[in-house]
Amino acid sequence: MLTFQNFKKRTAPTLESVCRDLIRENKERISVKKEEVAVRNMTRILEAVFALNREKGFGAMSLRDLSRRSGLSMGALYSCFPGKEELRSMILRRGAAYTREVILDQAPACATPAERLETAIETHLYLSESLRPWFYFAYMEASSLPRRERRRAKEDELATEQIFLDILLEGVAGGSFHCADVELTAALIKAVLQDWYLKRWKYKRKGITVEGYARFVVEFVLSRLTGNA
Repeated sequence: MLTFQNFKKRTAPTLESVCRDLIRENKERISVKKEEVAVRNMTRILEAVFALNREKGFGAMSLRDLSRRSGLSMGALYSCFPGKEELRSMILRRGAAYTREVILDQAPACATPAERLETAIETHLYLSESLRPWFYFAYMEASSLPRRERRRAKEDELATEQIFLDILLEGVAGGSFHCADVELTAALIKAVLQDWYLKRWKYKRKGITVEGYARFVVEFVLSRLTGNA
């Protein structure tokens, strides 16, 4: 089993590191020339966005609110993103892409479908634990997007779910998994993983750690797939 500490050492997921990717991905929209300055400012912006989102919701947040909370001037904000809706889209797209990239980077190194599924589940949980405010924001804001953006957010979620589906299909094809409905199983795995960062208070109250939750989910899923329930 991959431990949370080993995952962090191997992957080093931090808000700053993801902001660096976000800056590079949207460099045509960002007028700050020095990358380190842009990353530092974007990190402060996103920390403020996530805090304000918890307090009042992104829809009720104004750029003045964001300026006060981040400590950046309005000019500094506009040098990092053209507008509030564009900022939300940038956050959602980079978060979805980063999740897929990290899971796909970790899982292929495993030998069997069962090991790949275990690693994919653990990676998703540990990543959401490391970047919980980002994951929570993405989930809550996806439904508030304009229709075209909402469609893209749904496609991004399905693309992550597809990772689990592909592993299940490989396991069924090779005879190591027994599953009557692989698509529904992949969807249920994704829902169980989301429950960790959406309702973590429920598990924290019971003293369940992210490693304990990962262990339970992996054992439960694999027992059903291998007939050892």
